[in-house]
Amino acid sequence: MTATKSSCYIRFLNLIDALDRMNPGKKLDSIEESLLDKIVLCANAKQSVLVGDLISLSELGSQATLHGRLKNLSAMGYVKMATNEDGRKKEVVPTKAALKRYEEISKCLEKAAKAS
Repeated sequence: MTATKSSCYIRFLNLIDALDRMNPGKKLDSIEESLLDKIVLCANAKQSVLVGDLISLSELGSQATLHGRLKNLSAMGYVKMATNEDGRKKEVVPTKAALKRYEEISKCLEKAAKAS
């Protein structure tokens, strides 16, 4: 990796860190980030994602851990649970706050890339 590319990524990490410091109560751990990424990607692809789909992602953690992280994301205002047609299943959808977070991350990425 060249110095320019690594410094671009380091600038990106610094910008993300500054973004997290501006929203102190909204810092996500790696599991929460992975879950939110999956939820936003599914929403972007117009695919519904259910709570059961997410808590079965064993590569991210146990079902209890993932259920707790989903509750955290909901409490922080990044996702909401909506009853689907079945009525017994909950669909997880990103909120405007979650989409705004990804817009801010995109701006950080653009800013870091332009600086190189």
